[in-house]
Amino acid sequence: MNAPYRALALAFSLTVLTACVPGQHLAADTPDQPDLVESGQVKVVPITPELVAGQTAQTAEVPGELLQYRPDAYRIRPGDSLLVTVWDHPELTTPAGAQQGAANGRLVEANGTLYFPYIGRVQVADKTLDEVRDILRRGLSRYLREPQVDVSLATPGGQIAFEGAFTNTAPQPVTPVPVTLAQAVGRAGINLQQADLSGLTLIRDGRAYTLDYDALNRPGSVAPDIYLKPGDRLFLPYNDDRQVYVLGEVTRPQAITYKTSRMNLTQALGRVGGLNPLTSNGKAVYVIRGLRDVEQGQGTATVYQLDARSPAAFVLADRFPLRPGDVVFVGAAGVTRWNRVISQLLPVSGVLRNLASTQVDVSN
Repeated sequence: MNAPYRALALAFSLTVLTACVPGQHLAADTPDQPDLVESGQVKVVPITPELVAGQTAQTAEVPGELLQYRPDAYRIRPGDSLLVTVWDHPELTTPAGAQQGAANGRLVEANGTLYFPYIGRVQVADKTLDEVRDILRRGLSRYLREPQVDVSLATPGGQIAFEGAFTNTAPQPVTPVPVTLAQAVGRAGINLQQADLSGLTLIRDGRAYTLDYDALNRPGSVAPDIYLKPGDRLFLPYNDDRQVYVLGEVTRPQAITYKTSRMNLTQALGRVGGLNPLTSNGKAVYVIRGLRDVEQGQGTATVYQLDARSPAAFVLADRFPLRPGDVVFVGAAGVTRWNRVISQLLPVSGVLRNLASTQVDVSN
């Protein structure tokens, strides 16, 4: 079920839960409807200073093995292309011509070997550039007098893969210069409208590490250096499911999609234009959490109530964090409910009057 349909289902559930919150009747309106509070399916909790004091801000946690990893000197991999320079011997350095730099690179085969004239095939995989330089120098010294050899990486074969809400998902090569997570993400770019910054996943050696990229880069904090290595994959999820639903007596009821790990009650109400000053009941501001668990029979829902009649209440709302799937519901004022009942009855009374006048006309 996609997000709009889930929001409709949650709104329907709210019509039942509205009878179960403080300030209104906790019992069901009819004997056929179960009392959700007494049945244990719903727990009612007021939003108080004591409650928000226990709400701790999410902190970015990075697994120790990611922080401890430091890349050693670059190790040659199959697929790398090496540029070998033998000074005073251009026939060995640029066999394809001085203008064909890329073509002069020597490919490391899948078995980890490299072919070089006079020496033949040399095992170079998992060796550093300095080690390969020494191997080639010793091999050529049997045919050349004191050969001067230099080895550099023409084209790296190792890559870092990108998937998800990046603006550029092209793989990035791994060079001898170590690259950090921040550098790689900066080059790939983030789709700020669609990305879920709290769910960045680094997949390394078959293990997935979930990182809150938003928390790592908040103002006042310094993100630690997380070094990447060849074969790493970065997945940035889309924020389609990262929504809270604001319904009831607000200016613009809607589902709010957000990209960070932080969304508090004040921010959610602000995004929808605040409480409707004409129809809302400031005492009836609710946050319903866990409806999906109730629907699946896996737990209980919690209804948090905020008395927002005082401006000071929004200090509490600012410290009350929301979670994806929460429903913020603002109840109607008593006069609003009465006016709606009357507006529903007036068409019925008009029909009755019309029927009565019709019967008089027929009898006459």
